[in-house]
Amino acid sequence: MDLLSALVFGYVLGSIPFGVILTRVAGAGNLHEIGSGGTGATNVLRTGRKGLAAATLLLDLAKGLVVVLIARAIWPGSEHWAGLAAIVGHCLPIWLRFRGGKGVATLMGVALGLAWPIGLAFAVVWLGMLAITRISSAGGMSAAIAAPIAAFAMGWPHYALALAIMAALVLWRHRANIQRLMAGTEPRIGKKQA
Repeated sequence: MDLLSALVFGYVLGSIPFGVILTRVAGAGNLHEIGSGGTGATNVLRTGRKGLAAATLLLDLAKGLVVVLIARAIWPGSEHWAGLAAIVGHCLPIWLRFRGGKGVATLMGVALGLAWPIGLAFAVVWLGMLAITRISSAGGMSAAIAAPIAAFAMGWPHYALALAIMAALVLWRHRANIQRLMAGTEPRIGKKQA
């Protein structure tokens, strides 16, 4: 029952669509009709509202972190599975007919909550790849892959499986980006799309 409670809690909190809420409140449009149609910070940035995008990023990160910390306090030992449920909730929210975000910021919050060195490794890879490629999806996917590797290498192997499943979900949500990366058509940050 503890695990089930942690999973339900993680999914519900993870499914709060901060990007949708913020853009609607700010009158910046319907995210599902903008860019990729996703609910995350990268798509919010396509509204031209950098402040809204930053707020979305921080709130999506915070919900992953909060899920892990609360689950650890109430249902010890289930925090990594609650984190996985939060990623599922973010990517596939029932309230939005399963049309959510891609899970990168929420995964960073989960990684930070599980163990700050894992979160730090995630952030370094994310920002490093973003700086090198100027491609948001490349940074996010690389960081997602780095998280389970960091967990295993740094002494938290019990978190590695859940983080690997989260990374697989993030990659699946980026499947269109992967196709564009392979075709050389994935947009770079700061450049106008043709």
